[in-house]
Amino acid sequence: MRIYVSKDYEEMSKKAANIVAAQIYLRPNSVIGLATGSTPLLMYQELVRLHKEEGLDFSEVVTFNLDEYIGLPERDVNSYHYYMHNQFFNHINIRRDNIHIPNGMASNIDKECVDYERLIMVQGGIDLQVLGIGKNGHIGFNEPDVKFETATHRVKLDEETINANARFFQCIEQVPQYAISMGIKTIMHAKKVLLLANGSAKAEAVFKSVYGGITPETPASILQLHQDVTMVLDEGGAQMLGRSLANYNIDNALNRLQAQA
Repeated sequence: MRIYVSKDYEEMSKKAANIVAAQIYLRPNSVIGLATGSTPLLMYQELVRLHKEEGLDFSEVVTFNLDEYIGLPERDVNSYHYYMHNQFFNHINIRRDNIHIPNGMASNIDKECVDYERLIMVQGGIDLQVLGIGKNGHIGFNEPDVKFETATHRVKLDEETINANARFFQCIEQVPQYAISMGIKTIMHAKKVLLLANGSAKAEAVFKSVYGGITPETPASILQLHQDVTMVLDEGGAQMLGRSLANYNIDNALNRLQAQA
């Protein structure tokens, strides 16, 4: 696991965008898993800038979004379909048939989950999965106590998640209680994972994910077992790591030196 601490949200976002861009430069037909919410917003803006000003080419890129609310039409301003097209896809040269987002209006949600998982497998899996993290440690909409072996599935949102997302709706009663989410199993099969976290409200979840026990009560803690994880944090998100982060980086450096000896 690599951990980068940026001074603020803007620097964090540019660092994350550069990591995604590097993946595309190295493999133009990369399969990239994408997240929504406020955390990756500036990252998407920077990727759009890299496309328009520096020629970053998305024409061969394939994307799979982590999740979508159940019961919101694609054109609803709070749907993740709307978010992704409005904030990102409409501003780059990605092919529309290379964009994949779960259909929260599907008549058979369980079949939609199975079909979505199959589409990911047909593409050979995800090369780079972008993640945010919830205050309760959730990744995607995988709430605490969701089994680690779960693939794409229907999930009931925790009250804490509903409350956190209420700021995007006119009232809390409008927040959907169910969503489709990639499962922990799907995320762990990604070749690389990039997790972003900013603000002191995420600090405890970050700390537990890095140093806590590996438990479904903190879903992101499973990333300790992933072979290639990069965390990009701002100072607020990293504030509980403190001395532990310095020791972590020293230990990693020593381990690399010992491996090369």
